[in-house]
Amino acid sequence: MSETDDRARHARLAQDVEDARFRYYVLDAPTLSDAAFDAMMRELEALEELHPDLKTPDSPTQQVGGAVGASFEPVTHLEPLMSLDNAFSVDEVRRWAARLGEPFPALLCEVKIDGLALDLVYRSGRLVSAATRGDGRVGEDVTANVRTIASVPQRLAGEGVPDLLEVRGEVFMNAADFADLNRRLSEEALAAGKPPRTFANPRNAAAGSLRQKDARVTASRKLDFLSHGIGAYSGTPFERQSDAYGVLTSLGLPVSRHNRVVGSLDEALGYIVERGERRHDLPHEMDGVVLKVDDRARQAALGFTSRAPRWALAYKYPPEEVNTKLLRIEVNTGRTGRVTPYGVMEPVFVSGSTVEMATLHNAFEVARKDVRPGDTVVLRKAGDVIPEIVGPVLDLRPEGLPAWVMPTECPSCGATLRPEKEGDKDLRCPNARSCPAQLRERIFGLASRGAFDIEALGWEAAIALTDPEFGRPHDAFSLPQSPVLDSEAGLFDLALDRLAGVEVWRRRKKAGVEQPPALEPFFFTKATPKKPAVPRATTEVLLAELDKAKSQPVWRVLVALSIRHVGPTAARALADHFKSVDAVAAASVEELSAVDGVGGTIAAAIRDWFDGPDSSWHRDIVERWRAAGVRMADEAAETSELPQTLMGQTVVITGAVPGYTRESASEAVVARGGKSAGSVSKNTSVLVAGETTGSKYAKAESLGIPILDADSFDDLLARGADAIPG
Repeated sequence: MSETDDRARHARLAQDVEDARFRYYVLDAPTLSDAAFDAMMRELEALEELHPDLKTPDSPTQQVGGAVGASFEPVTHLEPLMSLDNAFSVDEVRRWAARLGEPFPALLCEVKIDGLALDLVYRSGRLVSAATRGDGRVGEDVTANVRTIASVPQRLAGEGVPDLLEVRGEVFMNAADFADLNRRLSEEALAAGKPPRTFANPRNAAAGSLRQKDARVTASRKLDFLSHGIGAYSGTPFERQSDAYGVLTSLGLPVSRHNRVVGSLDEALGYIVERGERRHDLPHEMDGVVLKVDDRARQAALGFTSRAPRWALAYKYPPEEVNTKLLRIEVNTGRTGRVTPYGVMEPVFVSGSTVEMATLHNAFEVARKDVRPGDTVVLRKAGDVIPEIVGPVLDLRPEGLPAWVMPTECPSCGATLRPEKEGDKDLRCPNARSCPAQLRERIFGLASRGAFDIEALGWEAAIALTDPEFGRPHDAFSLPQSPVLDSEAGLFDLALDRLAGVEVWRRRKKAGVEQPPALEPFFFTKATPKKPAVPRATTEVLLAELDKAKSQPVWRVLVALSIRHVGPTAARALADHFKSVDAVAAASVEELSAVDGVGGTIAAAIRDWFDGPDSSWHRDIVERWRAAGVRMADEAAETSELPQTLMGQTVVITGAVPGYTRESASEAVVARGGKSAGSVSKNTSVLVAGETTGSKYAKAESLGIPILDADSFDDLLARGADAIPG
């Protein structure tokens, strides 16, 4: 662009940033995602690097926070409450660290809470004021509301209480409390016949709740607080920032237990990686890590820019929330007949991948969130979680946009949808036997690693076998195809001649670009210039895989039957107790419920599968699989050849274990007499934690459950309880 274009672009961006800040800090109703705002700020900074005269005191890059709203009295901070410079890559962190000088200083590493900055002032140990950040110099008086937050002490405790203490920290709302608040707001609005207005994320919920005119409303919402700094202070000077946090703790002010002082940049980068892998272990939202020079004298020497300290930096993780356009809402019928709405959106990059579809759970959730095709929506993809539409950006909704209506018929077979029982929020297709979508999902599910583990039977193959018209591109040369399977009962009867001529379509990629759907031969292998695809050979691989699956243990057969609620954990417990499919089929609800890890809900589902309205074709599956040679009983001596080192031990595995799949690791535990559980409880003997940890790790820590590194798994198998930390 020309210099004239650059200056015009800078002016537009500056105005957009100011508008966004006003909506974020004052109205608590942002229309931009954090990622989009950060991108605008970085573009502004880049333009000011090209044209230094644009970097004026009025530029958003030189200012802190937002304006002070007219609804609250202004409060001048005793010391300015500054912002932080951001880094979005390791290289940017290294460049910042290079400017810190020699010798390299110790760094205080902290989790960056995604909440609302707060300034507290204590005089003679008593809380006298609480204010938002505002523009960094003047904030809003929210003292009455802050007094309702249980984690903010009204009086300081302990000895050596200073005459004056200004505390900086973050007000936030825990994820569970955020979900409860949104649910309550939605239900209240729907009961009153009003459109629901929920918060897009916990940060907005915390800000909106703190800035209520009526402190009783704030008190009704669960807010929390953590300290992360000190402003004005009349006590003995601190040599290190970490010492200040120790004093805050002794005075009764909460400080994050995840803070850590490190002596090198590599250790700081390790902390960034570690917290990134475990960011969802925390009860609150975090969007990055803050690095601070720990030595207060070095802080003073490094000083400040007009808006941020040079001795601190915020490293921000890739965004997990973005805004995009919702194009339409469609529904999908799943394995158990549950019909789930999902959004089809303009493709958007979030949390490391491009997303264009996201779940909406059920019709009640669509109504609760008031999501409509044509909305700009907030999309969230936290870690490895399935992408979810959080809600609409109502201020960007086109006028007159109609509400979405849940269909009344199954999109796959046309059956009338209905709840399974009165009061259910989910609608289901009752045509379990003949619905192509349910059969397709069951075939795909029984081939998964948690069931028969049939590697050659993937999603495209399941479609070709059960529902060849699903998603198939139609043209004048395409003839309708009949399904090869009309029930999973015939899966093991498949033969080479029956599969001849069956076709499957898939999306082909060329140089990373998606191509239109194309018809290809069944089990079309990945062709290379030197190795063309050989459909017949890969079909024979499928038949060989089916033959191998016949000898899988009973627990895998139970999972493959698609009995509601019966997953690998419950199936293992059932197989270990009853030893055969026939014994499970004959057991009463009481006998089934008595098995550790099963319980009443699973027991009732098993009895319904074998004795309910669909039991005739269900039992036909068992008998046809039996006739085809599928193993229906385990021999009692099957695992006796291995030493029973884990007898009486309950092991939970999370993340990757070197040399094992999740299933093979669980099987190794069971083969040695242990129980492989899916969740951590007070009965858990040990948690084996792989490279990626999550809520299981956090729960094990909270319960005091021993935790083993994944590299020690083989030692656990060999030595059993002796390998578990005391």
